[in-house]
Amino acid sequence: MIRPVEVEAREGYRLWLRYSDGVAGEVDLSHLVGRGIFAEWEEPANFRKAHLAKHRAIAWDNDIELCPDALYMELTGKSLEDLPEDLTAPTNIA
Repeated sequence: MIRPVEVEAREGYRLWLRYSDGVAGEVDLSHLVGRGIFAEWEEPANFRKAHLAKHRAIAWDNDIELCPDALYMELTGKSLEDLPEDLTAPTNIA
């Protein structure tokens, strides 16, 4: 299963990610700042708290989580149909 293995918050509300298959790059999340729960990011220090959660999500301390599969598609330009079957299979969280 392809999983995120590294995450780093960068300036300008950009998130650098690396996945277990070697895919790596930045995603611009600035369009989310100030919208709904993402109002927390108006304080840049809150955005910098990005980390990998136990269940594969990209998470922040203030209960914000982003789907790693959606971010993978953003990085690769692939659609859901183009993704490996093991990436789109349901995940059992223990």
